[in-house]
Amino acid sequence: MGEPGPSTADARKEQALKLFAGLPRRYDAAGAALSFGQDPRWRRAMVARVDAGPRDRVLDVATGTGLVAAALVRRFGCRVVGLDQSPEMLGRAEERLRANSGLAARTELVQGEAESLPFADRDFDHLTFTYLLRYVNDPAATLRELARVVKPGGRIASLEFMLPPNRVTRYLWRLYTRVGLPTLGRLISRDWLEVGRFLGPSITDFYMRLPLEQQLELWRAAGIVSVEAKVMSLGGGVVIWGTRGA
Repeated sequence: MGEPGPSTADARKEQALKLFAGLPRRYDAAGAALSFGQDPRWRRAMVARVDAGPRDRVLDVATGTGLVAAALVRRFGCRVVGLDQSPEMLGRAEERLRANSGLAARTELVQGEAESLPFADRDFDHLTFTYLLRYVNDPAATLRELARVVKPGGRIASLEFMLPPNRVTRYLWRLYTRVGLPTLGRLISRDWLEVGRFLGPSITDFYMRLPLEQQLELWRAAGIVSVEAKVMSLGGGVVIWGTRGA
């Protein structure tokens, strides 16, 4: 199945921006609850694949409320630039990071888009991105743009939701995302009800267009070598990582 036209992808991206604009203050706790506590574990697994040094500079794309940026600084003592297109999410990230002087001293927040990064070639030692490719018009071009700003030999790591490969598990996943997520979201707020309705179809659509093996091929085509993937929580999430080639 081919990629959707620009109008479809742009509409999907605009819908996501509107949905998440009102969520920053409850985003972290609700996200953990809606994933049965798995989201924090997945993020830790992704951060561990970066293996940055204290003198390294890491770009965290789609930084959201700054969870990954903070985790990178705490684990490696590196410097981090967090980039996101949502001013609301960046506002919450700034509150989080500025509340800790150690984090504040080693982080910078920038508003921008993954498809057109405001940085020079090979500007960063490593790069991370989280729940990103479902929302971009051209995943292949976006991966090339992400790889562009990483020095050869640098690590690139990502986290994304996934469709469970097992038939029974996938049935339970569909039941949860179509019924459970909206129901839990309703208990939190009207905004989270809409997010609950949005996430399941969004994840399914992405994996119908780009199954995991095709995603890995896009990583390799972008100049990323030694690409690996770790399926998490029976297929609920996947961590992908690789090294920027020469």
